[in-house]
Amino acid sequence: MNIVISTLNSKYIHSSLSIRYLRSYCINSFDNIKLMEFTINQNTEYITGEIFKQAPDVLAFSCYIWNIEKTLEICERLKIVRPQTKIILGGPEVSFDGDELLRKYDFIDFIIYGEGEETFKELLHYLDEGMNDYENIKGLIFRKDKMIIINNPRPLISNLDIIPSPYEGNLNEFKDKIVYFESSRGCPFNCQFCLSSTIKGVRYFSLDRVKEDLLKLIKAGVKQVKFVDRTFNAKKDYALEIMRFIMAQNVKNINFHFEVTAHLLDDEMLDFLKFVPEGLFQFEIGVQSTNDKTLEAISRKTDFDKLSKVVRKIKSYNNIHQHLDLIAGLPYEDYNSFKKSFNDVYNLQPDMLQLGFLKLLKGSGLRRDREKYGFKFLDKPPYEVLENDYINYGEMLKLKSIEDLLEKYSNSRSFENSLKYVIKNYYRTPFDFFEDFSSYWEKHKLDSISHSKVSLYRIFYDYYFDRINKNIEIFRELLKYDFLLNNKTSNLPEFMKSDKKIDDRNTIHKFLQNELYINKYLKEFVNIPAKRIINKVHFEIFTFDILDFMKNNFEIDKVLYKEGIVLFKYNESKKVFNKVTVYDVTEDIEKIRSEGYEKEMKNEGNREIFQGKN
Repeated sequence: MNIVISTLNSKYIHSSLSIRYLRSYCINSFDNIKLMEFTINQNTEYITGEIFKQAPDVLAFSCYIWNIEKTLEICERLKIVRPQTKIILGGPEVSFDGDELLRKYDFIDFIIYGEGEETFKELLHYLDEGMNDYENIKGLIFRKDKMIIINNPRPLISNLDIIPSPYEGNLNEFKDKIVYFESSRGCPFNCQFCLSSTIKGVRYFSLDRVKEDLLKLIKAGVKQVKFVDRTFNAKKDYALEIMRFIMAQNVKNINFHFEVTAHLLDDEMLDFLKFVPEGLFQFEIGVQSTNDKTLEAISRKTDFDKLSKVVRKIKSYNNIHQHLDLIAGLPYEDYNSFKKSFNDVYNLQPDMLQLGFLKLLKGSGLRRDREKYGFKFLDKPPYEVLENDYINYGEMLKLKSIEDLLEKYSNSRSFENSLKYVIKNYYRTPFDFFEDFSSYWEKHKLDSISHSKVSLYRIFYDYYFDRINKNIEIFRELLKYDFLLNNKTSNLPEFMKSDKKIDDRNTIHKFLQNELYINKYLKEFVNIPAKRIINKVHFEIFTFDILDFMKNNFEIDKVLYKEGIVLFKYNESKKVFNKVTVYDVTEDIEKIRSEGYEKEMKNEGNREIFQGKN
């Protein structure tokens, strides 16, 4: 029997964990199983054709909100040209209304709901043996005599270790990709917007199994291991053991992403995290809202004071990227309440603040209670809420615009200092700034066209000139500083250029040839010729002491208006926080200048003496 298991990932760099579990669980009984991964951006006809060429007897698709519509289109096409193929759908997007899907789409033969490994394997046995008494297969929905039959649910797998590793064989396919990984299934919480609330309890793989699989991925050189555990640190000792194991492997150039609940991170965990190598771990922390009534309505338990202390403490370590989430459209969260939630979280200064919009997922508590809260939404993927009893569509559109600018200007980390300066000195809150900036974009129809990275700097500058028009030189210099932090170039945009320049290129070469300065600022370039160093650094003159200004938290009355020269050293290692190191080299450059001037004066004097003798 020729079996194809497929899915459509959202991006090429992603890989599917679910289809690999299905293969690993069944491969000992059915050796002719082929995995076929595509992306939602690929042509539907191409995908259908590639699957058709395999002549599958059985085709199984893993279905999610991002791929269900295209998956159905592919299955319909394939069934027309290959009606003998049995089509099986599984995954969260078909687990809660599978009977409706079978009624609507006659090209679907079976739907597996709930945990799929055992049900899929049992169904394959029935198909292989030609048996059709499918009523005995738990977790299956099928047709019989034009009737839709929903079998009893299948009990969850109690011992997860019986599922063979999904990371066997040649793992070259994972190199430089994001690989999904789970050390547990289930969640201890009951958030009403999440599908994890439909499964009670948490089950864990053994630590030995987790370590064994992690070693395989580390050796394979993957780009990122993304743990899909809904609350990775629900069991502290277990989580700590995994993190310690990862750290002990001395991993290079691999990042491990965890979804954690911040208020569960205690002192022991925080003390450990302080010494984690920069960039090794990345945390995603779901805040969703800081409105107590909202949190109660969605059954979310959050101690925001504790969360805030933890986030700030981890931020002080400067080694772990923190990604905090908010959701717009939740019950009891009106526009002003969301504004407060936004400011509360933004002021924690996470490395990324993701502003998401509520989706009424099939099977979730909020979808069940949609009338209670007046949710209006399109009943098609991704089921995003348009408005509710607390926030209207116009306000949601405004938040969409703010979310776009948040991504472009804050989450990109390309405007970090210029943003801090503007928000601190000219706006009451961060939300007020983004709200005003979004109005500017709308007024000038900037959101209707695409923009290069350089053009985003120009737009910010024009906005500042139009809306604020004070201390323009300070803002321009901060923009230039941010630009150089994120772009290794000597070719500045025209509006950033100034008349002030380092005297000549000879001054820079003398600096880079000076052993004292190399040891002081650029130790990794000892005994390296200046012509090879020059492409790794940049020198820039600023009209005021910009490093001191930032150190003093952008206090305008503390600006030191004296020319300063900053050395930008661009680090080649894959660092998260310290991609560029900056130094104030004003005094050292001045020494080189003065030495050159004295030498020139001495030469000039010698010429005068020589001419006098003649």
